[in-house]
Formats: sequence, structure tokens, C-alpha cells
Amino acid sequence: MKTLKFTTQINAPKEKVWNVLWGKESYKAWTKAFAEGSDVKTDWNEGNSVWFTDGSDCGMYSIIDKKIPNKQMTFKHLGILKDGKELPPDDKANSWSGGIEDYQLSEQNGITTVNVALDSTDEHKDYFEESFPKALNIVKKLSEQS
Repeated sequence: MKTLKFTTQINAPKEKVWNVLWGKESYKAWTKAFAEGSDVKTDWNEGNSVWFTDGSDCGMYSIIDKKIPNKQMTFKHLGILKDGKELPPDDKANSWSGGIEDYQLSEQNGITTVNVALDSTDEHKDYFEESFPKALNIVKKLSEQS
């Protein structure tokens, strides 16, 4: 796997950006850049599970590896979801299982910098390089709204 990195600067406090990233409705809005109907099922607590879905209980399951409110959220991706069930590991899932997706926020003079590091297989590299800037642009627009 390769680690892809994405950065954006947002003219908003980090608390507001954090709420846009992980708020129920705003999460759905910015993750549309990856797939229409994207959703998440979690309680957002460190160590607990996360289901990243396409709106029909298919997608992938992960855990929240690290959470520092308003500063860092790190996911460790584990496997594939299908029809609301966590599937046992297979060759496809094993190619990216254990991959990390890390969001770090820092603020200076009212400008929040969002740094994302994402482990990706070669197969998904182009997809993420196209989709992540679009997603972060939506986060920026939502965060900068009054």
C-alpha cells in the first residue's frame, strides 16, 4: 500500500471543521464525492467500530484507532460489509485490511489546516486522488458558511 496525502486550508475554527467532518448530515454531504448515498454508522468513540456504507449497508468496516476531539481522527480499516454483515477476510479485503485513514486538524489565526493521510492500494490510488480533493472542497465550503 501507498500513503496518499491531501491538505486543505479552511477559513474557519477547527471546532467548526471537526463538526462538519463528523456531523451526521454534513458527513453525508462531503462524502458524496466518493459515492452517492455515502453514510456512516458509529458512535464516534475511540476503539469502537465504524461502518462506512453506500446507504444500503454495503461498504467497509473499521475501528476508530485514535480520536483527539478537534484535532485528530484515525480509522483502521478492517474488512468488507455486505448486506449489513461484516464478511470474513478474503484476498481482496486482505490487500487493504489494516490500512489507516488519518485526519489531523491544526488552527492558526482562524485558519484550519486539514491534513489527511490515507493508505491505498494501487488499484484505488487514482480514485482517491480524484475524489479526495473534491470531498475536502465540500468540507471547506460547508465549514466556511456562516
